[in-house]
Amino acid sequence: MSQNRTSLAANARAKAGKGAARAVRRTGNIPGVVYGDNKEPLLVSVSDKELRLALGKKSFFTQLCDLTIDGTKHLVLPRDVQLEPVYDRPEHVDFLRVSDKTIITVGVPLRVINEKASPGLTKGGVLNLIRHEVEVYCKATDIPVEFVADLTGLDVGQTIHIDALNLPEGVKPVLQGDFTVITIVAPSAMKSSDDEVAATAATAADGAAAPAAGAAAAPAAGAAKGAAPAAAAKGAAPAAAPAKGGKK
Repeated sequence: MSQNRTSLAANARAKAGKGAARAVRRTGNIPGVVYGDNKEPLLVSVSDKELRLALGKKSFFTQLCDLTIDGTKHLVLPRDVQLEPVYDRPEHVDFLRVSDKTIITVGVPLRVINEKASPGLTKGGVLNLIRHEVEVYCKATDIPVEFVADLTGLDVGQTIHIDALNLPEGVKPVLQGDFTVITIVAPSAMKSSDDEVAATAATAADGAAAPAAGAAAAPAAGAAKGAAPAAAAKGAAPAAAPAKGGKK
């Protein structure tokens, strides 16, 4: 159920601090610390070359490691590697000491299979991998290698939820609810086609509404024309006033 363990060799170191850490790096090693399991932290140093090789594996932070410190094995899980900001060189590494009773939070990678059996992808849909990894609670000795999502029969607009991944017993997602991990979305070309259809329908609806609007406007225009003679008649009354004044 869990991944195979890796192995690293380490040496104990006596001093902490920036100066001591720089001295360790000058010897071609990387300073680190081993902590957890209710025990005192141990200051260690590991080979820079071996650490780089281990970091090259995607499973580095989810794979248990047998860390041998001066001949004594410690079961640990790599938790953090601090990198030099310019060249991305390892500067410090943290290991969590674990046992078969240790419950941890870890991100498990998600892998998809049977892409060719997905109708949505076959017709040009786009795979939207919402979560490249799923964060879960589990025992440190039972970390799953990966979660597998089967795309068989998945069409455009359909989704895969966390419950479909069939998580092993004792492994629980940190996020509550049946959340979505994968969807198949329509490609841009398909969306553009749908937009054109919608625009055509809207244009047709506007064209049908235009005659009705014109018919409604005609009576109003006619009413305005009919009002013109009345206005002219009212305007003629003042013109007759001077004639009456002339008789006086």
